[in-house]
Amino acid sequence: MSSPLRRDVLRVDLSAGRVSREPIPADWRREFLGGKGLGARYLYDELDAGTDPLGPDNRLALFLGPLSGYLPGESRYAAVTKSPLTGAFLDSYSGGSFADALAGALPDAMGLLVEGEADEPVVLTVRDGDAALSPAGDLWGADTAAVDDALDGSVACIGPAGEREVAYATIASDGGDHHAGRGGAGAVMGAKGLKAVAVHGTPPKPTGELADLHARYADAYRDDDTGRWQAAGETVESVDFANEVGVLSTRGWQGGTFDDAAGIGIEAVREASTGRENEGEAVPGGFRVDTDEGEAVPRGGTLMSLGAGLGIDDFDDVARLGATCDRLGMDVISAGNAVAWAMRATDVDALDTDLAFGDADGAERLLTEIASRSTDLGDTLADGVEAARERSGANTVPTVKSMELPAYDPRGAAGMALAYATSDRGGCHRRARPVEREAFARDEWSTADRVTTVIGAQNVRSTLWSLVVDDFAGETMWQDLGAEWLRAVGIDHDRDSLATLGERVWTLVRLFNVREGFDRDDDTLPELFEEPMPDGPAAGRTVDREAFEAMLDAYYEARGWSPDGLPTADTVERLGLGAVVDSETPLGVTPAVADDADPRGHPHGS
Repeated sequence: MSSPLRRDVLRVDLSAGRVSREPIPADWRREFLGGKGLGARYLYDELDAGTDPLGPDNRLALFLGPLSGYLPGESRYAAVTKSPLTGAFLDSYSGGSFADALAGALPDAMGLLVEGEADEPVVLTVRDGDAALSPAGDLWGADTAAVDDALDGSVACIGPAGEREVAYATIASDGGDHHAGRGGAGAVMGAKGLKAVAVHGTPPKPTGELADLHARYADAYRDDDTGRWQAAGETVESVDFANEVGVLSTRGWQGGTFDDAAGIGIEAVREASTGRENEGEAVPGGFRVDTDEGEAVPRGGTLMSLGAGLGIDDFDDVARLGATCDRLGMDVISAGNAVAWAMRATDVDALDTDLAFGDADGAERLLTEIASRSTDLGDTLADGVEAARERSGANTVPTVKSMELPAYDPRGAAGMALAYATSDRGGCHRRARPVEREAFARDEWSTADRVTTVIGAQNVRSTLWSLVVDDFAGETMWQDLGAEWLRAVGIDHDRDSLATLGERVWTLVRLFNVREGFDRDDDTLPELFEEPMPDGPAAGRTVDREAFEAMLDAYYEARGWSPDGLPTADTVERLGLGAVVDSETPLGVTPAVADDADPRGHPHGS
């Protein structure tokens, strides 16, 4: 064995001001691994239905995986909690130095499990296998860059948005270059009074068999289509792709193409770039640029939601808005949609403001008001677009399970409609992105193609996120789902057992959400998408409601869920969850399933 097994967690009780170490049950480590899977197991076990996401009884897990520190690509950690934005399960991931340092500081632990609420704001310092709490002092009120500068070690922290419990506040590291972004993990951290976690640890280095695996997979990643794509353009190239196929949400979801996309696309980013993250690596990271807010690393989501989504075509302005979100600690996708909501509501006279699409300065002012909750509009939008809609009646920007959608319009790729609707954390493209293939063959895809692709991606990513693998480098692991890596650290799995593990994790998260009251009624899309796309290659297309409901029926059947979207007792038993499920979680009646249905469906290719 080339590395210690991660057998423990550090439990941080903020109410008691105490840190303790406890073993992870051995069957949990095998059946859920780490990251998303282990976080789901702890949340389902320790949270009662209806737990307040911003109350002391909620948990916040900052978890690694059993292979953290050894895998190629960017190291990541998982932030797992109950979302204050959606009320559902939340797992959000961040790269950068924090994950590596945490893996080095806790070589035999899976990470931190935080509960309770501090009397006064605190900082948690982790080193040498242990952790200690100390007062945050003047750091409370500081932005993410200032906190990173003030603390030694690798830092994960919240900015002003997290302190004020903005429902989509992030946990930031590396001065705001990296974020556990979607769903509001930063608000949970703020509600608990935890300003920052500072970690002192030397990143582990793979040796022996792990070193050989690292070299082989790093070469495979560099030569893989995904590795070449990331090296060439990272995620910023998503703007050009989405615009080309007509699914780039523009000016608050009023169109599918942006006339000025070139001004914020890959060539504009390359021209402005001062370098790349992980310069000199086989596959470099994001593009670094200078802004009035300091250095920033704009991603595809920044350019799509704060650029095209707001009708802003000047790259410098978009980068500045992204840096503002990074510094304040807010998710760029939700924040961009919040501003777009206000601009559209103004357009239709549902809101009396001077906001207008294309106004970068107005957008920046509103972002600051949201993070500080300093105005009525800012305070309303800090609770999310769904909350703003309920309070005003202005129905202008789409959400799924109260989470604002990323910028791929599902009218141009029906598979994205299914991916959004069934995403376990709300409107999200990270669980499955069929748009990447379907957009080029819309009329050739069947319902079965869409269902198989979405389920396969959801299951595979649930496995890889339980390993806490870099999303892009992880593409090289789809063949055996990490089985040979796990064997190198003494964990016996094969591809079939890992495929089942991914389905088990996805189903446990569904059971968590079902216990919170989610069902088929929540697996839906807003009526906006029944209106024809007005422009571009997808012009005239809609999300047909009848076809969508039929596709959802097929999805539930393939998963072994009831027509209401409830996992059945048979499915629960098949996945080894029978002893996990409590009496408060309703289960569905087993439907008749076709003999050839494969609930673990796998996408075509990788």
